[in-house]
Amino acid sequence: MRIALTIAGSDSGGGAGVQADLKTFHQFGVFGTSVITAVTAQNTVGVRAWEALPAGLVAHQIDALATDLPPDALKSGMLGSEELVETTAAGIARYALPHYVLDPVMVATSGDRLLEPAAEALIARRLVPLAELVTPNLDEARILVQDEVRTPDQMERAARALVRMGAQAALVKGGHLPGDEIVDVLVTDGAVRRFTRPRIDTTSTHGTGCTLSAGIVAGLALGRPLERAVADALDFVHRAIAAAPGLGRGGGHGPLNHFVPAPPRPPNDGL
Repeated sequence: MRIALTIAGSDSGGGAGVQADLKTFHQFGVFGTSVITAVTAQNTVGVRAWEALPAGLVAHQIDALATDLPPDALKSGMLGSEELVETTAAGIARYALPHYVLDPVMVATSGDRLLEPAAEALIARRLVPLAELVTPNLDEARILVQDEVRTPDQMERAARALVRMGAQAALVKGGHLPGDEIVDVLVTDGAVRRFTRPRIDTTSTHGTGCTLSAGIVAGLALGRPLERAVADALDFVHRAIAAAPGLGRGGGHGPLNHFVPAPPRPPNDGL
């Protein structure tokens, strides 16, 4: 069985963060492990409080997994502070952990900040060059490349900039674009692909970015090519949003339905 690792924060509401990642790993048929970077007190309405774990404890978690349950692919999500960005970068480099997907979590779906502003530039400098794929939304892409990102053409330009910064590939997510169609732009070395799908009229979008990056990691752990791993994860997220259970008392952003089946696996997939 293949192993997928998430390095991220805990979401007490269960819709995002480590909880969403582990649910997604399970649906894709990979064994999920986790390094907890922070604990949040949140629900579908917002983040009430959060606190980062000590960097030493985060480093010990990485050491424990890398030496006994080494991942076939991994992601990072909420890191919270400069110190944890450094700790994560050092751990990935120390063990040469493969197929690293960087989800540069900076702000929750509710609008609450989940990263110290001083850590933003450090993510660009320390983690982007380690990544096989970076998956920013429009706001995160704007911060990382220091340029406006409001249209599909600007998304492509930002993705190319992230590749120049050292990432092997970049997927700029267009969920915040206006209109009835969502466009996500994937740029790899010398190739561009735009994924389009109709927008679903819903507020159940909590944890979409976490779920997407976890699905991509699961695909990479199973040995799928990057473009296919991205396509499969986008399909999974779209169906999980469409089947959202409508949890929460209203006025916020509910979770996805992580019980929808993952895309079917070919006969030799992950063997």
